[in-house]
Amino acid sequence: MKSLVYVIPIAAIIFTISFLLVRENVIPAGHNQTFVLSSSAFENNGTIPSQYTCDGNSISPPLAISGVPQTAKSLALTVVDVDAPKGPFTHWTMWNIPINNTTFYAGEDMMFPQGITSARTNGYKGPCPPSGTHRYFFTLYALDTLLNLGQNTTRNDLEQAMNGHIVDKTELMGRYFRS
Repeated sequence: MKSLVYVIPIAAIIFTISFLLVRENVIPAGHNQTFVLSSSAFENNGTIPSQYTCDGNSISPPLAISGVPQTAKSLALTVVDVDAPKGPFTHWTMWNIPINNTTFYAGEDMMFPQGITSARTNGYKGPCPPSGTHRYFFTLYALDTLLNLGQNTTRNDLEQAMNGHIVDKTELMGRYFRS
């Protein structure tokens, strides 16, 4: 009987904290799995193989998505070199990806809207660091809406349109060094 005296208040505290975390959007409601973006070509924090860079065919790497939040209506993807000499360099923007589209094959022709890169091209632009090792962040966003954007959309435009609509996000980081 004495143990119940402690268990009930502890359970009430845990419930209250969980409720507050969901209410404050620290833990997204209706989200039971971990939202993950991965690649069979490289591990998180691993080296991106040259075939997906300017030293190869500059094709997009294979990507896999799991744990999409139940409240998501679409997905968006950005790929950014955060170590570029003149500031972040956008290598890919894509949005209105259906939530049930969980696999992208290497070099796949995308049927989803794609914006322009920092090189002013549409679609995927493979890593091509001028010197040293650069980090490339593949960031996948789960959104509560579809976006109405044109093909000249930049990463900044996409980020502004997503503001207030991000249910969850996940990152995959790859490194590349030109030898």
